[in-house]
Order: sequence, then C-alpha cells, then structure tokens
Amino acid sequence: RCHRTRRRGRGDEIETHTPVPSGPSAERPAVPLAVVINGTVGAGKTTTAEGIGELLAARGVAHAVIDVDWLRRVWPRPPADRFHHELTIRNLGAVARHDLEAGARWLVIAGVIETPAGRQDYEDTLGIPLIVCRLQVNLDIVSARLAARHADDEPTLRWHLNRAGELDAVLSAATVDDIVVPVSAHTPAQAASLVVAQIEALTGITGAAR
Repeated sequence: RCHRTRRRGRGDEIETHTPVPSGPSAERPAVPLAVVINGTVGAGKTTTAEGIGELLAARGVAHAVIDVDWLRRVWPRPPADRFHHELTIRNLGAVARHDLEAGARWLVIAGVIETPAGRQDYEDTLGIPLIVCRLQVNLDIVSARLAARHADDEPTLRWHLNRAGELDAVLSAATVDDIVVPVSAHTPAQAASLVVAQIEALTGITGAAR
C-alpha cells in the first residue's frame, strides 16, 4: 500500500509515492520494500546497489540485489523496444518473485526508469511498495568514468558519452523519483549510506542501516 503525497524537489512540485509501513520492525517490515537505484549511465547505480546490500547484510536484513542490465541481455532487440524494456519487466517479475519467496525483505534494484509509465510497469510487476532513488552525479565525473570503462572501444565510448547527457536530461525532467541524492563528492560506501538514510526518512522504517 502506498500513500501519495506532494513534495518539493529541485524547485518543482513533484509527486511522491511513499510506502506506508504497516509494522514497526525495520529489520523485517510487514510488507517487503523495493528500491530502484535510478540514474544515467556511469552514475554508479550498480556499485551503490551493491553497497546498500552490504549495509543491509551488516544489519541482518534479508535482501536481494538485482542488476536489470543482466535481465535484458538478449540479442537482437526489437526495433520498437530500444532497451528491451518489456523483456526486462517480465524477467524482473520472475526474479523478484523467487527472491521474495527465498525470504528477501528488501529488493535493491539497479536500473533506469525514464517515464511514469515505466515506473508503473515496475510497480505492477513487483507488487510491493516501491521507492525510486536517482543518483545525481556531475557529468564531468560520469565522462571520466566512462572513458576509463571503455578506453579500448572508441565507438562504444562515444555512444555512452552521448547517452549520458541525453539520459541525464530525460531523468531530470521525468519526475519519477521519490529521492534525488547528489553523490558527486562521495565514495560508493558513502553514497549507499546516504541513500539508505533518505529511504529511512521517507518511509519511517528505521534501523535498516546507517
């Protein structure tokens, strides 16, 4: 169950979708929680999701970390579905179901949600309260990361550099995020701690990690 409110973010009014905790326990909430780490390419989504998993493990919180990139790596992709979104959603539903059946109470998902319709697809397939957190990173830092990552592949580097700016603008305008966390000046571990602290503040679920 979600409680929809309005909150101010970066000078604009945006809608939030705040899960309403149904019990006092942070370590084992009555309803599992899904957290999508959103952001442009090179923002550190996967690294931050893994860091959150380490924080939750240190607190004894049953969880799963899912990188959706691995759920859509099928070739060729349909011309009308540039990033294989439909397959991603189908596979995510299956993986999430099995993780929840295995006892996970938090699903920490590294991925990209660009539109309200995309967010709704995640909500529908997961079937549990969802928090979307976007990592905000200076594009100069993103460019440096991408240059190191694709140093031996100039065409791929050019594509990712172009996509980084394009996607950053799309996400800034999309208002699908519940939380936007600036992490340019932070290490991956610090970014993970900041995200979890923001989730605690937003949901009222305390004690998951600090």
